[in-house]
Amino acid sequence: MNAQPDNGELRMKSFLNRLGVATLLAAGIALAGNAFAGDVADRVASAKKLTMATDSNYPPLSFINQENEMDGFDVDVGKELAKRLGVELEITTPEWTMIAAGHWNRRWDISIGSMTPTQERAKVFDFPAIYYYSPAAFVVHNDSDIKTLADINGKVVGAPSATVYEKYVRHDLVLDAIGAPAFEYQVTPGTINTLNATSALLDDLRLGPGKRLDAVINALPTLNEAIKKGYPFRVVGDPVFYEPLAIAIEKGDKEFNDQIAAAIEAMHEDGTLTRISMKWFGVDYSKAAPK
Repeated sequence: MNAQPDNGELRMKSFLNRLGVATLLAAGIALAGNAFAGDVADRVASAKKLTMATDSNYPPLSFINQENEMDGFDVDVGKELAKRLGVELEITTPEWTMIAAGHWNRRWDISIGSMTPTQERAKVFDFPAIYYYSPAAFVVHNDSDIKTLADINGKVVGAPSATVYEKYVRHDLVLDAIGAPAFEYQVTPGTINTLNATSALLDDLRLGPGKRLDAVINALPTLNEAIKKGYPFRVVGDPVFYEPLAIAIEKGDKEFNDQIAAAIEAMHEDGTLTRISMKWFGVDYSKAAPK
């Protein structure tokens, strides 16, 4: 007859069993992590297609042109990147908040949509490369009495949701990417109105000063494009900050990250990004100090 184990022996066996399960789980997680490495790179290479998420109404960065095709600075960057990776480019246009939230679940492979690479976002994304630097500025209606940035203090300011522009007017902006120029808060709005679409904010401002908005903050190239198209706006003061803009991918695929980083570095070095910037902005924003 076998002796029954005492409570101490039972507790020891239970502990060893739990330890064994924990060890197996840890090993499984490690293996899963290794298996994930290269997943996106392999999928893109296998499908011969790079799916890029960007905005459909953010000229001159990305928009639908008169031929009903996606066009713009970001689109040209995406086309050139896909070409250098040896694949076709497919473009999808979800809302910016969906792109910036991460957890894409393979709906797209990459964001080429002027994302600011902050440390907070780096918890969700990898940023293979900075591809240009964009100045942020304020516009007002031509009939507005606002003449200086200080005149905007206490006014109603529009900013696109979940962007660095909203963070700036809320005095909550952190530009902690390498190469981000220092800035100061020069405007303190009285009221901040946010919408997902920049175009909707510009339409609100176009109604006239004080109707819905007194000013809008956004990327200077986008504001200049609106003025070029006949919006009755004028830029107030100098840019309030310059933001480095990066290509974003979801975390965990070093192979894909390195492929993109190498391609964008080559585009910097051979002048391709300068050429694309000059085409769309008339200024070389591919460098930290625009010329």
